[in-house]
Amino acid sequence: MSSDTQKPIDEEPQPNPGAADADAAETGAEDGVSALLAQINQLQEDLAAQKDRTLRAVADLDNYRRRVSREKDDLRKNVESGVIEDLLPALDNFQMGLDHAAKASSAADVAKGFEFIVSQISQILEQRGLVQVMPKIGDEFDHHQHDAVGHEASDETPDHHILKVMRVGYQLHDRLLRPASVVVSSGPAKAGETAPES
Repeated sequence: MSSDTQKPIDEEPQPNPGAADADAAETGAEDGVSALLAQINQLQEDLAAQKDRTLRAVADLDNYRRRVSREKDDLRKNVESGVIEDLLPALDNFQMGLDHAAKASSAADVAKGFEFIVSQISQILEQRGLVQVMPKIGDEFDHHQHDAVGHEASDETPDHHILKVMRVGYQLHDRLLRPASVVVSSGPAKAGETAPES
């Protein structure tokens, strides 16, 4: 070897700019990975907290539904109990009426007893908001209140008006429980048809 190519021993090695960049990149990558891991941990904590809130909300909703159902059943039982208590005197009167009917001298006495009981039951139900839907013959047919069970020709009753009431309807407050069953006039009989006899 020649002396020209030998390096002096006390010479300091020259810094390699590429190595410094690699170290910086490695440190930056580690910082980026650490930041991502921290973000992942935070997201997992947020997810766990949200899952816990969701489970609590579902449990609260389930408890609320059970409570409402229980309260609804209790209310229904209280209403039924009240109606039954109100009807018990009428039931007692029915029993007395049956006992007296066996000894009654005429059917008129039995009919009076039944009229009294029907009146008593009607009053009890009216006090609770029940109203009869009882159209009059000649009233206009209302499909919201009446149920047409038939049509008949009539010279006296105009078309689309009530000719006969077959069964009374009932309404509780604003709710129709049962429409009145009626026969509706189809107007005067056409040629060749005859109006049925009443």
